[in-house]
Amino acid sequence: DATFGGIAYKAHACLGCHTIEENGKLIGGPQSAALQNAGQRYNADWLFRFGQNPQDFTPHSGEFLADATEPQLRAVIGFLMVQGVKDFTYYEPWTSREFEMARVDRGKVIYKEYCSQCHGATGKGDGPAASGLEPKPAIHANIPFEKLPMEYLYNVINHGGPAVGKSPNMPYWNLTIGQQGVADVIAYLKVTFKGVPDMAAAPGGEQGGTCVQPRKTAKAPDEFLAKTNPLPASAGAIQAGKTLYLKTAQPVACAMCHGEQGDGKGIMGAALVPLPRNFTCGSMMKDISDGQLFWIIKNGSSGTGMMPFTGLPDEQVWQLVQYVRSLAK
Repeated sequence: DATFGGIAYKAHACLGCHTIEENGKLIGGPQSAALQNAGQRYNADWLFRFGQNPQDFTPHSGEFLADATEPQLRAVIGFLMVQGVKDFTYYEPWTSREFEMARVDRGKVIYKEYCSQCHGATGKGDGPAASGLEPKPAIHANIPFEKLPMEYLYNVINHGGPAVGKSPNMPYWNLTIGQQGVADVIAYLKVTFKGVPDMAAAPGGEQGGTCVQPRKTAKAPDEFLAKTNPLPASAGAIQAGKTLYLKTAQPVACAMCHGEQGDGKGIMGAALVPLPRNFTCGSMMKDISDGQLFWIIKNGSSGTGMMPFTGLPDEQVWQLVQYVRSLAK
């Protein structure tokens, strides 16, 4: 919620007048109240009342009235309440009573009514809407849902694709099916879809782990193509990149799609069309510049399942580039 609130905070131009801290730096216009320590200064209930109509509190002050929905406002407040608070303890909605009461039979009904329109009745990504979508809907039949991080699974269903850097064609279902519906659908997904035993059984006839993979990847702007990695290929930089790749990159670790070995055989990889890049393919990787890799990691790749990692500081992206380079054979 806090991450989604940060996106809404920027989308509704709050950054124009209020400062926050991002990656160790203050950003935003220093015109109105500074919010980088908002979590230490404000009460969430007061902020909610203020956010519903700021001009009731500060008339004729130039305070902006945003066209934000109530869920967006609540998310923005969640974002503000973590500002300046070290080791903030986040609420985990998947520990709520709705998840304790989740039922697979109800989730099956919801899946048929809503999810199957894109993902197909049997989760093969062949629903009636799929033919007109790019990127293609995830092939649920190929995903071992019980192995996915619950935080990721909850956020992509509850808040929609953009909340985790995925396609905006994936709707936010929280208002439509409610918290109980989200819990029921997740229960159904975990029981029904167990993934494929071998990533070689890939969608569309493409082989998982294929070396040179056909792509229509957008070319980075010239200013990026000219860049070379400013970090040396040291053991420290590569290890830092490995930690990001396997565990800590957000919104999801790279290995989830690209595989722990970098061969494109991650547990989510078989669900994607086209399949994830195989970083072990030296003949392919030698033709991709450092700047192109940096730009794709930061901005994602349109028409694929590659999400943008806009929140990663530049240094961490370069560490990832060094580690990915080390995988090539």
